[in-house]
Amino acid sequence: MKQKLHSNIPSNNERALGVCQELVSVTVSSELQQLYVFKDQQVLRIYKISTAKNGLGEQKNSYMTPRGKHIIRAKIGANLPINAIFKERRFYGDVYTVKMNEENPHRDWILTRILWLSGLEPGFNRLGNVDTMQRYIYIHGSPDERPMGQPTSRGCVRMRNEDIIEFFDLVSYGTRVDIY
Repeated sequence: MKQKLHSNIPSNNERALGVCQELVSVTVSSELQQLYVFKDQQVLRIYKISTAKNGLGEQKNSYMTPRGKHIIRAKIGANLPINAIFKERRFYGDVYTVKMNEENPHRDWILTRILWLSGLEPGFNRLGNVDTMQRYIYIHGSPDERPMGQPTSRGCVRMRNEDIIEFFDLVSYGTRVDIY
């Protein structure tokens, strides 16, 4: 895989949006269905993921994973139990079970942690009908019985629950996330 390494020196636009100044960045490869965490331009972690079944794209209601430069705009779910179920980014006390999935096999489960993404490129993945944040695009946990390594999501980047817990602790508000 040709990997673009980022200098992590934020532009004026990124500084205004609160991009994290640390030397951690993230690249999501939809082609390889992997998420890479870089620190000091070295690969720190690689996770198997699932991006959108409908492919890549920025349009609202497309159920596609948005491309380009993003940041983590919000971190939701710190210290919640593994398999905590989120509804509209809130935890109401329910914890996912396999039986729940059997009863609701088509539900798009958002579990354990949420990293809410915001686009950095006005007109491409920010503002208007292409706004990543307004599309509620997250990196989040998913039931362990759901496949990883193949595109099956409805636009978000899905991860295994154990992986999202570890990843959540490696990144900060403002961490750069590039999706290709």
